[in-house]
Amino acid sequence: MTKNKENPDPAGIYHFDNFFKISADFICIAGFDGYFKRINPAVSQTLGYTDAELYARPISSFVHEADLKITIETRDQVYKNKPLLNFENRYLTKSGEIIWLSWTSMPVIEEKLVYAIAKNITHTKKREEERDILLAKLTQINKELTVLSHKISHDLKSPLNNMMAIFNLIDTSKIDDSETLELINILQETSQNLRNTLNDSLDQLVVNENLHPHIETVNIPETLALVTASIKSLVLNSKATIATDFSAFDEINFNKGYLQSIFLNLLSNAIKYCQVASAPNIVISTKFNGGTKQLIFSDQGIGFDMEKVKDKVFGLYEKFHDNSDSSGIGLYLVYNHVNSLGGSISVNSKPNEGTTFTISFK
Repeated sequence: MTKNKENPDPAGIYHFDNFFKISADFICIAGFDGYFKRINPAVSQTLGYTDAELYARPISSFVHEADLKITIETRDQVYKNKPLLNFENRYLTKSGEIIWLSWTSMPVIEEKLVYAIAKNITHTKKREEERDILLAKLTQINKELTVLSHKISHDLKSPLNNMMAIFNLIDTSKIDDSETLELINILQETSQNLRNTLNDSLDQLVVNENLHPHIETVNIPETLALVTASIKSLVLNSKATIATDFSAFDEINFNKGYLQSIFLNLLSNAIKYCQVASAPNIVISTKFNGGTKQLIFSDQGIGFDMEKVKDKVFGLYEKFHDNSDSSGIGLYLVYNHVNSLGGSISVNSKPNEGTTFTISFK
């Protein structure tokens, strides 16, 4: 006995009506007159109406008022032989509950009928609504925390700067008591660490807030001069030498604040991690590489082992040396400033030979 390949169910043992009756989704046949012609039990069970009530009233009378206009417009397109896929609207049950449905409808023009299936997506919509409410709350909390962070940072900066200024005015040569000198040194060091932490926090706030930073033509030598002036005492005390060569180009389309932060962090690191026996020697230059503008920043400091640090160089809070003054934020900020504007940064370093950062601008 050969199997009938054209009709796998010649005896009629597979009953389509069973599929129609047991489906949890709406299965409907509707006329172009706007009335149901046939519905499966899921329709009446979900909406709470009897079959007679559902057949007696226009389909649009069950649609939520807010979705009625778009539903009618969409239905008119179906009547023009345009299949409907994944159309979402709301229906009202007999008890007044809102039900979300996702429709797929296929018209048969010759019969003036629409064959449709709808999935109840109310649970999904409620979860989306709960998620949106939660996101809105989290966004508001985040805004409030940001404002609070700015306020705290602003309120702390002035007294901290005043404190540091007072320490600079103290003539420790006139103090003979060793214990007093030690306490002054501890207070000065603690205040400096607190100021560094505060500045790092402010930098992090800038990174989080400036999703669309302002782009302008930035003069590289002027920006560098501004930064070196802000850390003049650090440069002088370390006896650092800074050589520059901006002959290739001396302007770049970038964010001025970002470039200042890049110079500040790279200069600070170069001075902080210089060779013990020698003063920091820093070289900053620009060049073209295949049409791409590049800024090269090199030092002859203690460097680090590239094999050991690998892709951790620009990670947040990553530290490669036992330096109590290290926060692990500086290079993270540099990386984010460059990448957020479509550029890239690479690094090459060897222990006790120095480090070179190459910034490729967009």
